[in-house]
Amino acid sequence: MKLISWNVNGLRACMNKGFMDFLERESPDFIGLQETKLQAGQIELELPGYHQYWNYADKKGYSGTAVFAKEEPLNVYYGLDIDVHDHEGRVITLEYPDFFCTTVYVPNAKEDLSRLEYRQVWEDDFLSYQRELERKKPVIWCGDLNVAHREIDLKNPRSNRGHAGFTDEERGKFQAAVDAGFIDTYRHFYPDKEGAYSWWSYRFHARENNAGWRIDYFMTSASLADRLEDALIYADVQGSDHCPVGLILR
Repeated sequence: MKLISWNVNGLRACMNKGFMDFLERESPDFIGLQETKLQAGQIELELPGYHQYWNYADKKGYSGTAVFAKEEPLNVYYGLDIDVHDHEGRVITLEYPDFFCTTVYVPNAKEDLSRLEYRQVWEDDFLSYQRELERKKPVIWCGDLNVAHREIDLKNPRSNRGHAGFTDEERGKFQAAVDAGFIDTYRHFYPDKEGAYSWWSYRFHARENNAGWRIDYFMTSASLADRLEDALIYADVQGSDHCPVGLILR
């Protein structure tokens, strides 16, 4: 089973930069998208063989998530069922017989860190949500988590220490998920691999120089460890400032 996650940074723009070619070539069983930047009715996609699920932000042109899945889920849940968090279209969860799979776009702390305090609350609530689901069956969550966990996960850790995406607070929240038993699947397979990034600034020829950050993840319950076959970063795929990431399950 192949699962893919991609922050498309505007799906309509990404559609003009090879999105459909990538989808047809990889033919994933599940693809979760973040930052679709759409409202209902702004795009009509014909995706034979896929069920489509959308969560739109109240604010136009902002945030938003989508999931395209070959297998129809038992249930679909939108948001965290917490009103303060559920106006930005950040979470979609599909329930299958043997696991839940969530696509998530974690709030950015912002360059001035003005949203860092809110983000910490959001992180706690999201982790609680996943742990509650896990009481029923194993969970997978994927998406733009807007944090580089360790120094190996970005090109310039020293100069970025304390900046959005690499604050001690954000890294600590990620570590809390690891401490709760959830697996960072890429590091599960490639614990020491350097230069493995999923986001590059549009400035300073960052992608050309591979001056990036690994902020897109697949996380799973520890109970799924024996089903993990590989984790992927599609670094050569263009179309967004993020590249897709993937997970192969037995």
